[in-house]
Order: sequence, then structure tokens, then C-alpha cells
Amino acid sequence: MTARRATPPRLRLAAALALVAMTACWGSTFVLIKDLLDRVPALDFLGVRFAIAALVMAAVAPGALRRLPRPLVRRSVALGALYGAAQIAQTLGLAHTAASVSGFVTGLYVVATPVLAALVLGDRIGARTWLAVLLATLGVATLTLDGLALGYGEALTLVGAILYAAHIVGLAAWTDPAHPVAHTWAMATVQVTVIAVICLVGAAPGGLTLPDRPADWVAVLYMALVAGALALVAQTWAQAHLRPTAAAVIMSMEPVWAAGFAVGLGGESLSGRLAAGGACVLAGMVLVGTATGHDARAGQGVG
Repeated sequence: MTARRATPPRLRLAAALALVAMTACWGSTFVLIKDLLDRVPALDFLGVRFAIAALVMAAVAPGALRRLPRPLVRRSVALGALYGAAQIAQTLGLAHTAASVSGFVTGLYVVATPVLAALVLGDRIGARTWLAVLLATLGVATLTLDGLALGYGEALTLVGAILYAAHIVGLAAWTDPAHPVAHTWAMATVQVTVIAVICLVGAAPGGLTLPDRPADWVAVLYMALVAGALALVAQTWAQAHLRPTAAAVIMSMEPVWAAGFAVGLGGESLSGRLAAGGACVLAGMVLVGTATGHDARAGQGVG
């Protein structure tokens, strides 16, 4: 594999902040989705959400899609298929397990990512990075877990977590800091389109149910355009400048943001468990940042 161009520290920081902003967008959707899924089936919602995102992204920059090199088109299709399959596995698993367990098992992509990065990319994972992974995993467990038993739902959710990890590693392998912004936008557009197709196919057997309230459509548009389109553009760009394990640890901020929005907007109370879990994830995120800088100075690969 050709060596990647070294990313300057300022760009690494900007990429990390982009992922933090992305996880904040994702975390803000939990309260909205929890309410919306009372009226719209999960796969129908996902299909409509990503279809809107794909149409708007294609309309904003149609020339970017035409100029995207064919190898990047094929890679983007593969990445979208991974993400779409992960969405379906997670959704089907959620139907057979508690939401708290689903949140924890999905968060195990933080552990799966360095393993896949080592196997696929040949990354050498340092002790600091493994400690950051452990802290992030403990934080996610503290935030989400309330009993765990391995069954059909948990197994499906674990498959989803591994697919999410594969998507993170794939983005690290197939994006490059030298790619123009138009390529980043086009790659994200292709991924969103493939995700929409997969989810709509999954929803088709039962017929497509659309939201029937104006407020629901506002929520869908927010999740399509901000937490969907712009978030995936941010992830695609950011992962050109970060190693996959660093990205995964930062992305474990999602349940922290979700808990914060649940307290601020959903009326839930701030507990010691929430504070402890959030502190562990934040510590892991800070540690992986120092590990990245340390290993980069030492000339080693870091996940």
C-alpha cells in the first residue's frame, strides 16, 4: 500500500473537531428518532431520510459526481453498502434486544476498528491508543449498558458494529488528504445514495410509510440534510486526515452527546452514571489525540 501523505497537526485537529461536530449532530437525533419511530417504521424512516439527502447532494453539485474517478465511485459504492448493511443489522437487532444493550454493542466498533485496521491496513496500535479504546468502551458501557445477555438481537447488533468498523477502516484506506473537496462531496453523495437504496429495498416488502405530520417532516429534513448529508461529508473529509482508531474513539462521543441532549431537551436528569461515562469517553478522546501525535513523531502507524 502506498504511504499516505503526513497530515499537519492543525489539519488533524480540524479533522477531530469535524468528527466531534458530526457526533453532536448524530447525538441530537436520538430524541427526535425516539418520537418519530412511534409513527414511522425504522427502515421506512431511514430510506426516506437518506433518499432526501442523496437527492439534495446530487442537485447541489452534479458536476462533482460526473468528475469522480471510477475507482472512487466503486469504493464509495462499497462503503455505502457497508454502512447501509450496518444500519439494517442494527435496526433488526434493536427489535430483539433492549435499546441500552443495542447502544453498547454498537459502540463496540471502537474495539473492532483497531483490530480491522491492524489486519487490513497493517497499522501498529500503540499502548496509549489501546488504553484510549478501553476508556471509550468503558464510557459507552457506563452510559448505555443495563444488563447483557448474548442472543439473536445482540448477535445481529454485533454484526452491525463490525460493519461500522469496516466502514471506518474503508474510509481511512480509500480517502486521501490530496483529494479535492469535490471528490469528498461526490464520495459522500454516492455513499448516501447506496444507503438509501438498501434501506428502501429493506422497507419495500411492507410498503413505504411516510410521516404525516409537519413537525415529523421538519425532523426528517434535519436528520437528512444536517445529521445525514453534511455529517457524512464531514466524516469522509476528516478520515482522510486521521487514522481509523483515532476516528473511532472520537466518534464514541455520540452517546455522550445523546445523553446531553436527552438531559437538555428530553427532560431526563443528569446522573452520576452519565457524568462518569462521559468523562471516560472524553479521557479516551484526549488520550488518542496525544497517542496520535506521539506515534507520528516516532514514525509509527497509529490506528
